[in-house]
Amino acid sequence: MAPTITALVPMRHDSERIPGKNYRPIAGRPLFEHIVIALLNSGAIDRVVIDTDSPVVTSRVKNWGDPRLSVIPRPEHLRDGRIPMNDVLLHDIEQCPSDYYLQTHSTNPLLKAETIARGVEAFLTGVNAGTHDSLFGVTRWQTRLYDAAGQPINHDPTKLERTQDLPPVYEENSNLYLFAPETMRTRGSRIGAKPILFEIDRLEATDIDDQEGWMLAEALMTTPRFKPQQHTATETAQ
Repeated sequence: MAPTITALVPMRHDSERIPGKNYRPIAGRPLFEHIVIALLNSGAIDRVVIDTDSPVVTSRVKNWGDPRLSVIPRPEHLRDGRIPMNDVLLHDIEQCPSDYYLQTHSTNPLLKAETIARGVEAFLTGVNAGTHDSLFGVTRWQTRLYDAAGQPINHDPTKLERTQDLPPVYEENSNLYLFAPETMRTRGSRIGAKPILFEIDRLEATDIDDQEGWMLAEALMTTPRFKPQQHTATETAQ
């Protein structure tokens, strides 16, 4: 029997930098619905669970019309914006038993269904082979980087190698995490001891964290490459 994979999408009602961000309209629908559609269309997820304290999000989900989509009400003690995400996820996995979990964010509206499916396939292959225990999305950078003290991280300023010849550095882009419940319970982290660093295209990995991120995502969603996906099942009237 194939393992069950539950997607967890946590989102608060309030947001500090962009008020009402998670349900603010972008490209014709509330922001959070774009990642929900990608997850449902991927064919790799058994169910999508939104952890939220938002009545707006909850109401939209109730009208969605897909039995694979549901809401976990976020309890009061986990609603503060300073609460670590790991605490929220530990709560969620106890509410929704599953063999494995995929976690992503509403702020990743450009993440494609096919990328999600590839990530799940890579994760399951690694787990079945015993070579990996988790996966997280990364963005590859080959540019001259420095630490806060002005020290070069990945290059020698006296040599000025071509940037394409520099050793790559990988940024955790928060688009995709795959893990077993035991990883979260024992390590208190989505990332295990033997993770796969799963590369995602830099533009596709765009994360809306501030107004500039919103403007970038909104502009990209007007292009043919990032034309918003449609739900493959029929949604009920919203």
